[in-house]
Amino acid sequence: MSTTFDTAVIDTALDDLTEGAKTWAATDLRRRRELLDELHALTARDAESWVAAARTIKKLDADSPLLGEEWMSGPMTLLASAKALSESLAALERGASPIDGVDLGTAPGGRVSVPALPHGFYDWLLLNGFSAEVWLRPGVDAATARRKAGLAQRDPKQTNGVGAVLGAGNIMSIAPLDTLYELYANNRVVALKLNPITDPLLPVFQAVFAPFIELGVVRILTGGAPEGGYLVNHPKVDHVHMTGGAPTHDAIVWGVGEDAQRRKQAGEPALTKPITSELGGVAPCIIVPGKWNKADLKFQAEHVATMRLHNGGYNCVAAQTVVLSADWDQKDQFLTELRAAIDNAPVRTAYYPGSDTRVEGALTSYPDAGRANGRVLVENLPMTGTPLLRTEYFSPVLGVVELPGTGAEFLDKAVDFANDELMGTLGANLLAHPTSISELGDAFDTAVANLRYGTVAINSWTGLAFLTPRASWGAFPGHTIDDIQSGIGVVHNAFLLDDVERTVVRGPFRPAPRSLFAGEFATTPKPPWFVANKTAAATGRKLTGFYGDGKLRRLPGIFVSALRG
Repeated sequence: MSTTFDTAVIDTALDDLTEGAKTWAATDLRRRRELLDELHALTARDAESWVAAARTIKKLDADSPLLGEEWMSGPMTLLASAKALSESLAALERGASPIDGVDLGTAPGGRVSVPALPHGFYDWLLLNGFSAEVWLRPGVDAATARRKAGLAQRDPKQTNGVGAVLGAGNIMSIAPLDTLYELYANNRVVALKLNPITDPLLPVFQAVFAPFIELGVVRILTGGAPEGGYLVNHPKVDHVHMTGGAPTHDAIVWGVGEDAQRRKQAGEPALTKPITSELGGVAPCIIVPGKWNKADLKFQAEHVATMRLHNGGYNCVAAQTVVLSADWDQKDQFLTELRAAIDNAPVRTAYYPGSDTRVEGALTSYPDAGRANGRVLVENLPMTGTPLLRTEYFSPVLGVVELPGTGAEFLDKAVDFANDELMGTLGANLLAHPTSISELGDAFDTAVANLRYGTVAINSWTGLAFLTPRASWGAFPGHTIDDIQSGIGVVHNAFLLDDVERTVVRGPFRPAPRSLFAGEFATTPKPPWFVANKTAAATGRKLTGFYGDGKLRRLPGIFVSALRG
């Protein structure tokens, strides 16, 4: 392999980690838990520096409400995950299962469901009306679920070598979270290579992971594709985990050009070690027709705009296809509100490389599309055979497909469309009026069960599952390296559950106080992750402070800020 960089840096890091694997095997559960607690304290200490670096990367103004995204999907998420993992380790220390004391439920098809949100009083207080549960694969019973929870930490001395983690460049907590999952779920020491976009965060990550670095079980590397290629193919790396897009995955596994095609046809991958991955796709947002009032139409249009435009559109689980009923008598009203929500969302710099090219590609494919502030809205999409259904644009491009029917007829068609026509299986969203859900009854539950996605969100955005530490995050199971779709394996999953199938998230159809007036018991106002939330930065900062030290005196300020949003 021809290289134009100093391979000695990577070689030395992997030599250190090979020895570090022995140290990790000798590190007992108590010390492993203490390391998580130390990381938690360091993250809280350096949260301000973290967000400052992220602001530079994302080219955001210091007073932008959009900084709330960086607080919540950055240090806040890592704080929550470290604490949740620490609690699971504490249970294992006691000889218990991480889900002992958790009331397991049932889901369609006889599945076991594990409640992930709310977990404790403060979850209930801060995200009132939202819930999440992890569905295990069919055939797994509750006793098996409890016995297997803990994954590799059930036998901490049995380590699994060195893992290479290729970090993402869009959401700043992904690389740290994936590193923790390799260490704890899989019992592998970690060579983390940052995406070059996130290099300004290197000092923060080195500081946050200092206890693990000093122990010799984590090394953080930088560089581009050549360094990444050298790392993943190094003989001292036993496993690879990556977050990104399917083309990048295939280049790692099969190579590039004609040689890659030959390898794929012959079933001879260039990468000769196991790989797991979290990749994107074309995520749907299915709008179930019902009787919505004007406020519902406006709020849910802002909800869909958030699903697409959060983080500038550079999310692997960003909604890319809105699925509407052509026969919904409020369809035109909703589309009017959706256009307004997209047009009125805060303007931001396209920071992610290649974004402008991808937007131009969409406009070439759809020259009649609506456009504003660098965003593209394509209406009246064909139901099959069109690029927007098969291409993850990873930019502010949103399409609308209209299917015939109402009620259960429409919902069945929408589920089949999402499963069969859209590329990827990372996340699917369903927006439905509570009355519609009640009227559909078992048909609605069946539709949720039939969606083949790793996260399904009902009146919420699948992004909430990413923020929820005990939820699983990853593609629907069953993909293979030669048809990767949205990837293989899961991450986050702080209960350390085995046999995960998906996470199902639920939220209130209306924000407070409208929810309370309508008899929907939920006290959460407009969520702070909404792109139009004017106090998102202040709320995100206050939430991060609370997740960092748990001081009750912070709660009134959080509620006041959230209500003002």
